[in-house]
Amino acid sequence: MPQALSDTLIQFIKGVGPAKAKLLANLGVSTVEDLLYLFPRRYEDRAQFTPIAMLQVGVAQTICAKVLSCRRNFYSKNRAVEVTLTDKSGRISCVWFNQPYLDKVFKVDQEVVLYGRVDVFNRRLQMVVPDFELITSEDRSLNMGRIVPVYPLTKGISQRYLRKLIDACLDLYAQGLEDIVPEKVRRKHQLDAIAQGIRQIHFPTDALHQQKAIDRIAFEEFFLFQICVILRRLSMVQKKGIAHQIDQNLIEQFRKTLPFTLTAAQNKSIAEISTDMARNRPMLRLIQGDVGSGKTVVAFLGCLMAWKNKNQAAIMAPTEILAQQHFYNFQKLLGQGPFKSLRIGLLISSTPAKDKKAIYQKLKDGEIDLIVGTHALLEETIAFKRLSFVVIDEQHKFGVNQRALLSAKGTNPDILIMTATPIPRTLCLTLYGDLDVSVINELPPGRGSIKTYSFPLAKAQAVYQKVRELVLKGTQAYIIYPLVDESEKLDLKAAKDMFIHLQKFEFQGLRLGLVHGQMKRAETDAIMEQFKKHEIDILVATTILEVGIDIPNANVMVIEHAERFGLSQLHQLRGRIGRGAQNALCVLVGDAVTQESKMRLEAIVQTTDGFKIAEEDLKIRGPGHYFGRHQHGLNELKMSNPLTQIEILEKAREDAIILTQNDPQLNTIEHRLIKETIKKRYPQYLELILAG
Repeated sequence: MPQALSDTLIQFIKGVGPAKAKLLANLGVSTVEDLLYLFPRRYEDRAQFTPIAMLQVGVAQTICAKVLSCRRNFYSKNRAVEVTLTDKSGRISCVWFNQPYLDKVFKVDQEVVLYGRVDVFNRRLQMVVPDFELITSEDRSLNMGRIVPVYPLTKGISQRYLRKLIDACLDLYAQGLEDIVPEKVRRKHQLDAIAQGIRQIHFPTDALHQQKAIDRIAFEEFFLFQICVILRRLSMVQKKGIAHQIDQNLIEQFRKTLPFTLTAAQNKSIAEISTDMARNRPMLRLIQGDVGSGKTVVAFLGCLMAWKNKNQAAIMAPTEILAQQHFYNFQKLLGQGPFKSLRIGLLISSTPAKDKKAIYQKLKDGEIDLIVGTHALLEETIAFKRLSFVVIDEQHKFGVNQRALLSAKGTNPDILIMTATPIPRTLCLTLYGDLDVSVINELPPGRGSIKTYSFPLAKAQAVYQKVRELVLKGTQAYIIYPLVDESEKLDLKAAKDMFIHLQKFEFQGLRLGLVHGQMKRAETDAIMEQFKKHEIDILVATTILEVGIDIPNANVMVIEHAERFGLSQLHQLRGRIGRGAQNALCVLVGDAVTQESKMRLEAIVQTTDGFKIAEEDLKIRGPGHYFGRHQHGLNELKMSNPLTQIEILEKAREDAIILTQNDPQLNTIEHRLIKETIKKRYPQYLELILAG
C-alpha cells in the first residue's frame, strides 16, 4: 500500500485509464487522495421513497418512478422534453428545456430516480429540470436501498461510475489516509479517525453516522483554514508599520467640507481607523456597509491623514467605472477648503501609455499623494516613494495575492478593505478572521425607500407602461439587461436590440440612452453625463451599472431576465436607485424556473437590508460559491458551512489559536502534515505566512 495517496495517480486505478483520468481532472481529481476528498454535494435517502401521491408542493423531494411516456416539443421557445412518470400511487410530469437529446434517454418502463422541487402546472404535479438518474440492475447495492451520495459531475462521468470507483478505492486505500488533525485534538472532541470519517462521508451507514462524519470533516476544514487566517494575523501584528500622527483639526475640517452630516456609524469607523493608523504596526481592517452607506467618505479621510503625514495613499477598485467615480468625487471634495494642495492621479488600463509613464514617475518621485486605480496599480513597474495607506474596494472581487501585491509596494502600509457585499458574521470570522472589522449599518438621513416587485415576462408591457407614466412625471429610469447582443444559445432579450425596439414602440417620444461594457470609455462617459444632466430619460444598460453610478433623480429600475442575475448582483444594481429623497421603484421581470432562481427573486423582493440578503445568499449558494472562485479558501470548505456549523467553527478556531501560539511556523514533526496540507490546499495563504 502506498504511503502517500497524494502520489498515487488515479489513471492507474482499475476502471480508469488515461481517457477517464482526463475527465476526472475536470473535477479536480488527479490522485486517489483527490478522489477520496471529492465529497458529495448532497445525499438522497433511497431506503424509502416518497410516493408521488404524498409529494409536498413547493418542496424539493426525491422520487423513484417508471417512465410512462416521453414527448418533445422543439417548436416552442424552450425546446422542451416532457416525461410522464408513474409509481403505484400516481403520476408526475417532468420537463427539461433546451436538452433535445433527452428524448432518446428516457425509455418506456425505465426506472428513474428524480430529485427536484415539486410544483403544480395545469392541475398536474410537475418537476422542472430535476436531477435524474437511470437505475439498472447492476450496482443496486450502492445506488438503491440506502443513503446515496450525489456527486458533482462532468461530461462523461456518471453518478454510478463515481460511486463504484470511490467504493473500490475506499476498500483499497482508506487505511492509508493520514490524520491531519492532531491526536490530542481528536481525543478532546471525540472525533473519528479520518479513514472512518471519509468512509461514512461517502457511504453512510445511517443518518447518525452521516452527520458525525460531516461534523468530523467540517472540523478539519475549519481547523486548517483558521490556522491560515490566524497565522496571517500574527504575521501582520509582528511587523513594524508606520505610526501616523492623527490631526483632530484635519478631521473636523473634513467634516465641515462635506455637504452632508456623517452618520454615527461613519464617525465610529473613523475613530477606529484613526486609532489603528496611530499605532506602529500595520492596520488590517475591513469596513463593510450596505450600498450607499458612505464607506468611501470614511476611506478618503484615511487617505487625507496619510497625506497630512507626508505619505502616499492608493485606492484600488475592481472596475474602471468605479475607479473613475472615486477619482471624480475626490477631485470635487479637494477643490475646496484646506485640501487643495493634495495631488491626485487616476491609473486604469485604458490610460494612454504616455500618461501611464508620467504617472509611474510621479509616484516614484512622490509627486502624487493619492492614486486611484484598478488592477493597473499592481504592475511591477509601479513603485511608490512612501506608501502608507492602501484602500481595496470590493475586496471579494480581488484575491488574497492581489491584496498582498499592492501592500508590498510600501513598507507595511495600513490596509483598509471595503465591501458593499455585507458579510454574515460567521463567514466574516471564517474568511476575514485576520482582520479587524468596522460596520456601517446606517444609511445617510433623508433617503427615500425602495419598493421591489417581481413580474413574469408576460407582464413586461404593463411594466413598460408604468415606467412611461413615472418618467413623464419627471423621474428617470434604468432598464437593465444581462446581455449586450442577442445570443443564439440563450433565449434572452439583449440591451442593443431592446434599445432600438423601446425607442420605436413603448418609449417613443422619450429620450433613451444606451451603455454597455463593449463601448469605449469616452462614449460611456458622454452618455452618463447626459443622464446626470437629465438630457436622457431612460438609460438602457447591462451590468456596467452594478457599481459607481450615483444619480439621485433616477428612481425607477427595471431588471429584465432577473432570474439570470445573482442575489448580490441584484442588490448592487438596485442600490443605484433611491439615492435621493424620493421613494424608488425596482421591478424584476423574468420567469424563474429553477428553485434557486425563485429563492433569489423572493429574497430580493422581501428586503432591502444587505445583511439579510447576504445571509440568504449564503444559504442559497453555500460558502464555497459566495465570493467566487478567486477566494480559494472558501472553495475548500466542501462539507462545512459557517452559517449552520458555528459551534464547530468556534471549537476549531480555539484549537487553531492554541496550536499557532505554540508552533507559529508549524515546524514540529507533529505538525508536518498540517503544513504540507496547507501548502497544497491554501498555497496563496502559506506563501504569505511562512518562510520556507
